[in-house]
Amino acid sequence: MFRGESRNKVDTKGRMSIPAKFRRVLEAGDPEWKSGANPNLVIVYGGKTRDYLECFTVEAMNDVVGRIMKMPRGSKKRQALSNLYLTQSIDAAVDETGRVVLPKEQRDKIGLTDMAVFAGKGDTFEIWTPDAYDAINALEADEDFDPDVDPSIYLDGDEGF
Repeated sequence: MFRGESRNKVDTKGRMSIPAKFRRVLEAGDPEWKSGANPNLVIVYGGKTRDYLECFTVEAMNDVVGRIMKMPRGSKKRQALSNLYLTQSIDAAVDETGRVVLPKEQRDKIGLTDMAVFAGKGDTFEIWTPDAYDAINALEADEDFDPDVDPSIYLDGDEGF
């Protein structure tokens, strides 16, 4: 599971170090990975409203794709999900030094320059610019979420858990 957050440098070629604990999850989620090899991942860059890149293990993306393929061909939902997860994504690999190279187009899409924030989200992790990440975390909660209450109380509610 991807947990935690870290901030890492991005060099001028778009190389950045994937947190070690995230690399272990990528290895476990790559059916072709063998000890000593470099794990693969899928990076979703699409979505006009997304200010981040969403990263999946190979197995997690295979699950998403399988679910999309079960939807009725030609449906608007299948088309939207196919565009996001299949068309607007790239395959990537962690190199021998634990880094991934992000192409310029993906860096430019979110404005990534010299620093990246890696945010664990359980089955995925996100890559943000520090400014966008800090801004989204500073937003006031909506009316259904009281910022003055310990959020763990929502685990006991009927909020879909």
